[in-house]
Amino acid sequence: MKKFLLAGLILGLLTLAACGAVAERVDGNTYQRIHRQLMAMESFYAQATVTYISNNNSHVYETTQHARNTGEYRIEVTSPANVAGNTTIFDGTTISQFNPNLSGRVSQTNQEAPERLEILLTSFVRNFITSNEVTVTAANIDEALTTVLETTIPGEHPYVSTARLWMCNETLQPLRMVIYDQAGAERITVVYSVFEYNPQMDDTLFQTGQQP
Repeated sequence: MKKFLLAGLILGLLTLAACGAVAERVDGNTYQRIHRQLMAMESFYAQATVTYISNNNSHVYETTQHARNTGEYRIEVTSPANVAGNTTIFDGTTISQFNPNLSGRVSQTNQEAPERLEILLTSFVRNFITSNEVTVTAANIDEALTTVLETTIPGEHPYVSTARLWMCNETLQPLRMVIYDQAGAERITVVYSVFEYNPQMDDTLFQTGQQP
């Protein structure tokens, strides 16, 4: 999986960008560095602002995210205050949701919600590796040179169809991810304020009731 036919991508996908304030040619060496960084990611920790956009309004949440590329994850909402502390944990088998406003009650399910799963960078990387429809372009974002990776999302969800990730060429850090619906409209944005590759994570982090 990690080999990912790099040569074919570099030859076929290093194109001129059509997005961003300034379009630039993707640098092959930069793409290789970004690709190696993402392929070496076994887990991550992030603080990210997640915005869900509907036809009439939007909802903004501050989150902390812990995830492994084996599937386990922990997403905690830290803001706004009325939902702070809401935590969703997937231990590899069961999804547990904790709401501190409901007397600490924990609900469990095996049904994943694409709107939640796809905000994780591990999901984007998995989709990018396995999809037959990917593009690599370049753009400026907040005066930083970035490489923009785009991939399709499996399934027929009307609001979760494709995803685009902006990676900083200098730091190799993710800056922003946007998920689009089938019509190409933005539905979810993820803006990273803190990101750490491969932090040490104890297994108890993905157990209900444990604190990071």
